[in-house]
Amino acid sequence: MKAQKNDELVFLPLGGSNEIGMNFNLYGYGPSQARKWIVVDLGITFGDQTTPGVEIILPDPEFIEKHAKDILGIVLTHAHEDHIGAVAWLWPRLKAPVFATPFTAFLLREKLRDAGILDEVDITEVPLGGSIKLGPFDLDLITLTHSIPEPNGLAIRTPLGVVLHTGDWKIDPDPLLGEVTDEAAIRKLGDEGVLAMVCDSTNVFVDGEAGSEADVRTALTALIAPLRGKVAVACFASNVARMDSVMRAAEAAGRRVCLVGRSMHRMSAAARSVGLMKGLKEVIGDKEAGQFPKDKILYLCTGSQGEARAALARIASGTHPYVNLGKGDHAIFSSRVIPGNEIPIRNLQNGLADRGVRLYTERDHPGIHVSGHPCRDELARMYSWARPQIAVPTHGERRHLLEHAAMATDLQVPQTVTPRNGDMVRLAPGRAEIIAEVPAGRLYVDGGMVTPENGEALKERRHAAFNGVLTVAVVLDGKGRIASGPHLRALGLAGDADYPLGEALDDLAEDAEQALKRLPAEERSLDETVEIAISRAVKKSAFRIWARRPVVETTVMRI
Repeated sequence: MKAQKNDELVFLPLGGSNEIGMNFNLYGYGPSQARKWIVVDLGITFGDQTTPGVEIILPDPEFIEKHAKDILGIVLTHAHEDHIGAVAWLWPRLKAPVFATPFTAFLLREKLRDAGILDEVDITEVPLGGSIKLGPFDLDLITLTHSIPEPNGLAIRTPLGVVLHTGDWKIDPDPLLGEVTDEAAIRKLGDEGVLAMVCDSTNVFVDGEAGSEADVRTALTALIAPLRGKVAVACFASNVARMDSVMRAAEAAGRRVCLVGRSMHRMSAAARSVGLMKGLKEVIGDKEAGQFPKDKILYLCTGSQGEARAALARIASGTHPYVNLGKGDHAIFSSRVIPGNEIPIRNLQNGLADRGVRLYTERDHPGIHVSGHPCRDELARMYSWARPQIAVPTHGERRHLLEHAAMATDLQVPQTVTPRNGDMVRLAPGRAEIIAEVPAGRLYVDGGMVTPENGEALKERRHAAFNGVLTVAVVLDGKGRIASGPHLRALGLAGDADYPLGEALDDLAEDAEQALKRLPAEERSLDETVEIAISRAVKKSAFRIWARRPVVETTVMRI
């Protein structure tokens, strides 16, 4: 296929640029009014203290949803949540065929089954090193290494040039499970000529190399061997090589392994489905594990990031129905602290320590964890292999992307561009530049419902969380006179010895009553007018008392 007049090749991130997580990337080809699109990854991120009640955050597909008929396919590079977690939520809006390698496809099917749409989604399994033909896009999968099985880079060939989309990767000479990074394929691509490389920026500030999983296995085996008492190890369930290492270290120490947490079981099943984790003994159930001597059991747990509902948090709080840890037991955190999770992890570790559990983390035992993302030396090697004309950093916060671009310039890459989510980058023809800005917001999964980022429910929840809530109830007779009340209740508002909360509520009730009495008789017959008058008076008085503006809910009843 030859390029036609007015054809353009564009890259458009709608998630994962200016942030780590929620990857959602688009490549478009053709004239501006008739582009065909492919989607690369469709992931989630997670809520934090700024999104009370929201655990899952999705990229907003508003722009590409309008062009859904022009989407040729959704290609998934690997199975991490920040790359596939949004498929089950957003596929009904896009309805494009999905392409993934077997391990990723296994986990995706589980998610689609849970969502009740498995039978609707066209999933094509692509072998490692396989190819995909989608209109003007010819894609070759390039085997990489990462902290999950079957990570792939994509060589995206178009009539206007070749793009290397790395996805998440590192260079590990001994990844334990899976193949090493296919250096030869990347070098061959570089010889062919790479127009642009869209590349992981996570560890751009870290010198050296990320390290090998083989070294972690050695460190874990040495750490676990002499321990007495129960041992719990927390790691990312998606890091199957790490799970494999922990299980082999446990067996070497004469311990049986109990998987604790749904994700552990799901990842183990996915790994075994593609022939991984061979030669290991069957895991035992958490009920059965309680019958083993303390020195003969190891619990492999979810919850390394302090997730409130994960296995380790329940163990720390003493609410897990079958697993308990106490004095003389051990908890090993074979994971890093993801930025933003410092407080819940600290609380989790303090909870375990308070129960007498001894803790081991990468801070005091650096060898028990390595990153799945490339450090500076690995980035330099990738650039030397691929030799792109354009560097497009992605998968990073703003500071990561800018530092990555500066590094690429130092490595003699002719052009760099650092788009934010929603910035459409023209890669060819001509110089790379941002040519348009499209909507690129977020959607919140709130109580199982997908809501806009700035939806009223979350606004009210944030307001209530900071300012508190006051409820006012008043009963009026047929002439608009007070028959009962006003009665006030408070949530999240304080009193003290000098001004008890009950006294403050009495004062507010008096102010509400006076506001009602000031209304002309004909206006007291209108419930909405009464509610507005009372709410305004209570809000004004509440600010005088607490210097806050609580949510005020007024209910008017009549007899």
